[in-house]
Formats: sequence, C-alpha cells, structure tokens
Amino acid sequence: MQRKWFQYWFNSPYYHILYSQRNDEEAEFLIDNLTAYLKPAAGSRILDIACGRGRHSIYLQKKGFDVTGIDLSEQSIKYAKQFEQKHLHFFVHDMRKLGYINYYDLAMNLFTSFGYFDTEKEHVDALKSFRKSIKDNGQVVIDYFNTQKILKNLTHREVKTIEGIDFNIHKFVSEGKIIKNIDFSHKNKPFAFEERVQAFSKGDFERMFEKSGLEITATFGSYGLEAFDEEKSDRLILVCKKI
Repeated sequence: MQRKWFQYWFNSPYYHILYSQRNDEEAEFLIDNLTAYLKPAAGSRILDIACGRGRHSIYLQKKGFDVTGIDLSEQSIKYAKQFEQKHLHFFVHDMRKLGYINYYDLAMNLFTSFGYFDTEKEHVDALKSFRKSIKDNGQVVIDYFNTQKILKNLTHREVKTIEGIDFNIHKFVSEGKIIKNIDFSHKNKPFAFEERVQAFSKGDFERMFEKSGLEITATFGSYGLEAFDEEKSDRLILVCKKI
C-alpha cells in the first residue's frame, strides 16, 4: 500500500520546525474553554485523536482527566511517550480504525487534524470510529479551519524562514482540496512535501455526521468559543453527540 502524503510529512523533523510557532498557550486556551463549556467530570476518559506530539493531551491530563492520545506519526508518538504516566498514554493508531468501544466520555480532534483522506467514505469511516469510541452520553469535538475564510484569503506564495531554513510555500485549490506545496533546501539537499486538506464546509460536516450517526449540538468560530460566522471566523468548532 502506497504511503500517503501525511505519513511522510508528519514523520519528518521539518514538519515540526515549520510549525514550531504553534504555542502551548493557544492549545491551553482552547482546552480551558472547551472543558469549561463541556464540563467533563474529574477523571473522565478523553481520547485525543491525531494528537501529534501531545500538547493538548498533556494539558488535559494536568487538568485531572484520563487521556489517551493517538496519532499515525510514529515520530510524534515516540516524542509524546516521554510524558506518559498513569493517566496519560500514547499510541500509534489510524483514526479510521476503531480502538475501544463505548469507552471514552469525550473524543477530541483538534487543530484541523481531519480532512486528510481522498474519499468521503474514509472520512465517514473515521467519524464512525469516533462515534463508536465514546459512551452513549459521550461527546465528540472537531476543530477545523473555517474553509470559507481560508479560500477568500488564500496567500498563494510565501517564504517562511525558520531555524535558517527558507520554506517556500505555494497554496492553491484543486479538486475540492486546499493544497500546500512546501519546498526547501537543508544542508545542500532539496526537499519537497505537500499537505492536502479537504475544503470541508459546515454543510459537508453535517452530511458526514448524518452518515456516521452523529449530530451537532454546538458550533463555535474561535478558540474563545465565539459564535461561528462563515465570513469572519477563523475556526469551525463542532460539538456532537450520538444520534
């Protein structure tokens, strides 16, 4: 089976260099607001889907929850495992495949860690596994970018210089996906990666949720949990429950 773009890119050390400005403060701000809104009981079991290096998981555990982080990137999980303890565990796992059934109080998929697959069926399969992993009264939270605003303000070409590396970034839209080509040289070696994320709208999520047995109970447009505005909001944050 051919490896997908995300299996290469998320396992690369350059991915973490390019996105090193993603700060813990922002992650903690979102978690503080979400937990204040959702009010999970102390000790609740939380699944962090596509957890990366675990910044959300680590903070959730500090807040008194029992947290499992999963990610497809072996390198990210290897890094996250250094923080493991009694109520914090990390595993290499594909979100499309089911782990535990009716086990978690809350499943979270944060920071646009969705939309990576080629077909809608794969995304629906992932959502079905999210749904099956939570208890009957459990909740799922998906935090996506606001596609409408991204498309309207797409910066087609830019150069980001981080740790002495000039990342040449070219963004464009093709076949319903927002594609980012990333080219750079390091130690006289050329590198090229890409990101391909589906340009899902709120309507797309509603359709996929219906197919996967979930329904939206709340919608927010920012990490401060402000109301969602398709024109202005930076994020599309969806809170769901089982139908």
